[in-house]
Amino acid sequence: MCNDTIKKRLFGTILPISYDCLLRLEIIKLLNENKYFLVALHNFAPKRIYGVNYPFKDSIKNFMKYFGTLFHGVIIAINFVWSFTINRWTMQHKANLAIRFNYILLTAFCFIINACQQDQTNFSTWQVYKGDAGARSYSALNQINKDNVGQLEVIWTFYPNDVQGRYRAGKYESNPIVIGDVMYFTSDWHWLYAIKAVSGEKIWSFDPFDGGRGGGIMRGVAYWNDKDDERILFTAKNFLYAINAKTGHPILGFGDNGKVNLNILEGDEPEAWVVPTSPGIVYKDLLILGAEVSEYYGAAPGHIRAYDIKTGTLRWTFHTIPMPGEIGYDTWPPDAWQYVGGANNWGGMSLDVDRGIVFVPTGSPTYDFYGADRKGENLFGNSIVALNAATGEYIWHFQTIHHDVWDYDLPAAPSLVTVERDGKKIDAIAQTSKVGFLYVLSRETGESLFPIEEKTVPQTKIPGEETWPTQPFPLKPASYVRQSMTSNDLNKFSLESYDSIYQDFNELRFEGLFTPPDISGTLMIPGTRGGSEWGGSAYDPETNIIYINANESPEIAKIKKVNKTNSKIGGTLYDVGKNFYTRYCVACHGANKEGVDLTPSIKDIDQRLNRTEIINQIKIGKGRMPSFTGIVDGQEDEILAYLTETGKDQLSSSASVVLDTTTIYKNLTAYSHFRDSKRRPVLTPPWGTLSAINLNTGDYAWKIPLGNHPELQQPGSPPTGMENYGGPVVTAGALVFMAGTMDNMFRAFDKTNGELIWETTLPGPGFATPSIYQLNGKQYIAISVTGNQENPGGGIVVFSLPDK
Repeated sequence: MCNDTIKKRLFGTILPISYDCLLRLEIIKLLNENKYFLVALHNFAPKRIYGVNYPFKDSIKNFMKYFGTLFHGVIIAINFVWSFTINRWTMQHKANLAIRFNYILLTAFCFIINACQQDQTNFSTWQVYKGDAGARSYSALNQINKDNVGQLEVIWTFYPNDVQGRYRAGKYESNPIVIGDVMYFTSDWHWLYAIKAVSGEKIWSFDPFDGGRGGGIMRGVAYWNDKDDERILFTAKNFLYAINAKTGHPILGFGDNGKVNLNILEGDEPEAWVVPTSPGIVYKDLLILGAEVSEYYGAAPGHIRAYDIKTGTLRWTFHTIPMPGEIGYDTWPPDAWQYVGGANNWGGMSLDVDRGIVFVPTGSPTYDFYGADRKGENLFGNSIVALNAATGEYIWHFQTIHHDVWDYDLPAAPSLVTVERDGKKIDAIAQTSKVGFLYVLSRETGESLFPIEEKTVPQTKIPGEETWPTQPFPLKPASYVRQSMTSNDLNKFSLESYDSIYQDFNELRFEGLFTPPDISGTLMIPGTRGGSEWGGSAYDPETNIIYINANESPEIAKIKKVNKTNSKIGGTLYDVGKNFYTRYCVACHGANKEGVDLTPSIKDIDQRLNRTEIINQIKIGKGRMPSFTGIVDGQEDEILAYLTETGKDQLSSSASVVLDTTTIYKNLTAYSHFRDSKRRPVLTPPWGTLSAINLNTGDYAWKIPLGNHPELQQPGSPPTGMENYGGPVVTAGALVFMAGTMDNMFRAFDKTNGELIWETTLPGPGFATPSIYQLNGKQYIAISVTGNQENPGGGIVVFSLPDK
């Protein structure tokens, strides 16, 4: 394939240009004597041109979409005739710059037209989640730049207002896509919308719940078309839908009247809870899809599946927990595929369209913090897996963590990048992680482009568990978050606070990054909420700089042996339910049920969900909340009594619950921050950062705190940084846009040095990756905003420069 790139000056603009793959050996032979045309074609015929703003109206774009290929061919034919006709003359007058320029102009124009057809790869539109199939989060638009970004203003805001009844605003993470002049996205209530991208005027909406309760995380949708057949593919709960992009109606010939039940697996596998939270990726007529699964014992396996976009038929499946005879089967106990779950792709994937390779990052197998029932390396958990996008066949893999017992998932789609080495360009992927390592791997082989050392790590002390003796440590780039801490890294807000956290810190086991969870308590840093999250990275193909936002959020892993089923203690229904809550729920939802940090409040939950829905959610799990199936059985009435503040004078049944004598281990403090008594971080700042890394060298261009807690900032110290979600976008206008922080701010940084150039306050936290697009010569920036009390379902806020 033609993947080498060169820099050429064309029309006064320096452009990175890819050699056109049409330059075959046959053409070289045919034109061997016509050196003038051959050189022009070789040097100036791009398959793609990055960094160009195409000032074409939509009608012209549509013309190029359907007739551009034919026109391209006609122009090439003219070039052949012209080249052979003037060949003798040009050989005699090589210095005739006017003819040379005219020829170059015609050849370049031909290929610019061809490039305009490929909207997903010229970076001037936002037709795919995170900008393009390569998950680069890059825009070649530069109308908004560091010289005028301070003039940005809100052009329009769209609030779906589809929430029914009482609703707690969740993290709204949708990354809208724009097709033509229409924007598509899902609301926080999980309806699908089509609105006018220039005005925010609603065109249509689709309710996948048919009037029932909505809600749930979904980060985007996918678009597919075949001439006049245009479809939006999206998921709601456990269903995949195909919707007519023009009308908003289900495609009745897709699956069962427009939807496919994703809970139905294959063969003898039982139906399981599978809920995608990131959109699938389109390859030809396939939608390749991962899913979120429970993080507890008994979770569904994280199969990667490809569905026929026209019919909804399952076309291929890749088993991330291998079955007999498949690669990786010997890295598990025999028949582990029958009972182990997880190893799923929940953060999205990326696609090399030319090579037909899909890159799938996976999470940890279940249970997240104890793996005695899954001894071994556990492929393909915590791995980047390269698959044939057409067939699902295995190509290569790279495992970032062997036998994960820390829940250190690979949380986001890798960015497709190009790295310069010894004067050569190597197509690669750059994968972010929760531990703060950036893995830079060849797209074709999976080989790391920077040294990686397999180092000995501490071993478990928990009976039955067997952690892996070594783990891979990339030596470059350096981790973009801290992976260790000492007592010198503890905050000193007050003497009382310091003494308390110092004592707690010294009681924890910590022997480095991969110290296993322990019964006595283990310090986990960066922690399950540390490092990168689903927003991933933004890659600038102009400079080979990658931008990564990250968190530094240590936590404690405290393991306890429990029975799968617990007998009831004496007392009222309320008291028994409170005992259950204290054992399993208080770390995340707090002693007063109001939630901890981003973990939701469950006070008055009975006003949002009925009793059946409450119990089902506890049993099934949701998001970070694991499934409690088995543990909750027989205690439903007691749990409901405590959650709904009832049953305080009603004794619990004296009938004993049959005990399952099989013991398991559970992390009682999972997903909770290590904080002092006033909920302040124990680790010194920064708690959130934004980094720029040169992929050619592995060195940092710059690194800054992201966000600020003024009330916790020490006098004369830099900003504290703060917990952040979503991801950055980098533009040809020399800007990095980033929201994601809990202070409701939307910021623009100078991409060359990290200087804050512009910021504005959003109506809620922008826990999402922005989308950038241009229509009618005007550039826009859209960001999803989490809801507030006035608009609990959140909305879309769009910025642009004022009209002159």
